[in-house]
Amino acid sequence: MSAVEINKDTYLKWFESMLLMRKFEEKTGQLYGQQKIRGFCHLYIGQEAVVAGAISALQPEDSMITAYRDHAHALAKGVSANSIMAEMYGKATGCSKGKGGSMHMFSKEFNFYGGHGIVGGQIPLGAGIAFAEKYKGTKNVNVCYMGDGAVRQGALNEAFNMAMLWKLPVIFVCENNGYAMGTSVERTTNMVDIYKIGLGFDMPCAPVDGMDPVAVHNAMDEAAQRARNGEGPTFLEMRTYRYRGHSMSDPAKYRTKDELEEYKAKDPIETVREVILKEKYADQAWIEEIENKVKQIVDESVKFAEESPWPEASELYTDVYVQQDYPYVQD
Repeated sequence: MSAVEINKDTYLKWFESMLLMRKFEEKTGQLYGQQKIRGFCHLYIGQEAVVAGAISALQPEDSMITAYRDHAHALAKGVSANSIMAEMYGKATGCSKGKGGSMHMFSKEFNFYGGHGIVGGQIPLGAGIAFAEKYKGTKNVNVCYMGDGAVRQGALNEAFNMAMLWKLPVIFVCENNGYAMGTSVERTTNMVDIYKIGLGFDMPCAPVDGMDPVAVHNAMDEAAQRARNGEGPTFLEMRTYRYRGHSMSDPAKYRTKDELEEYKAKDPIETVREVILKEKYADQAWIEEIENKVKQIVDESVKFAEESPWPEASELYTDVYVQQDYPYVQD
């Protein structure tokens, strides 16, 4: 029995949230090309259903942690487009005060714990956040995202073992977009069904159509109920696809145009748009209204980032240690 039902409002929220993710990322790509955004930058275009479907099944108090393809996760958790764009610009008004950039978004207010550049580094951290929730006696759940390349890290095995042993309220989600950078899953493992890794720990696990927000929502809803009931973690393999390269410097020559078009035919935003119109949840005028709203949000985020100040040089010494006067931080 679903704890969070899918209805008209769910579809309307999915469309708006996924469209914002898509348009925000498209603008990010443009700005990177103009060298307004520098450093490493990884776009989420094509994978939006994985996050949108999860958010609709969760509560605001639930936390998220992910790797470096993190802009959409931050948006979905409620972090403003303004502060995310400012962060990518390296400005003081960014959600990480301009110190993190594209790969290290963070918001304690919205229970979003990164944004991590170390491949797989967030996996034990997600288990740790879940341990804290259990220790404090809350019903909150942590959702810990990772890529298909990160599941090869040894820390995953340690985290999975402890999470099952202590029945931690964590949902481990592998966003399998088919490629670890430019290396296909088939070239990295004999067992291409990544979700089966959970079997070795007797952890509930399943494959999920990551291009379908309905499938994502239902899988996440079931996993969240299990976690809140004290039954421990779940490992979900979300089979999805990124339309762009691994990062902005990746021409993605390791895959065919036919493969890309095959996934674009299952585009989650277009699928949700079709359902909304077919079921008469809204009309074309509403669709256009949301498109204009999203454009305004994205345009405003760029203006905000452009006009925001750079961090002061003194900021180099802040947020390093909790103790404000830690003696080993020198002027």
